[in-house]
Amino acid sequence: MLIGELSRRTGVSERLLRYYERMELIHSERRTNGYREYDNPTVETVRRIRALLAAGLPTRIIRQILPCTFDEAALRPCPGVLTSLRDQLNVLDQRAADLETARRLLRQTITATENEAK
Repeated sequence: MLIGELSRRTGVSERLLRYYERMELIHSERRTNGYREYDNPTVETVRRIRALLAAGLPTRIIRQILPCTFDEAALRPCPGVLTSLRDQLNVLDQRAADLETARRLLRQTITATENEAK
């Protein structure tokens, strides 16, 4: 299938599909006219990529664990995958803690500002 058809079947823009290909997440064959041609399993691969992105994983980790995925984003045992996932979870936990600190400071600032206005 051509990139336009893959885009329609997955709901992912052609531009993003080209990015996935540059990041070596999906692969295509080139026709003699230079057009990209994707096989049918690429539709499921793109869906897995989207699910893993939604889980907060960066493309560098997705490239590592994608061969270990099946279904939407379930993983089968694969060397190094758990370490990468745990590292990413730590990154997300730190971001969540940083956001909570920012929320607390913003609430304090709002309260202080409201009290000053009274």
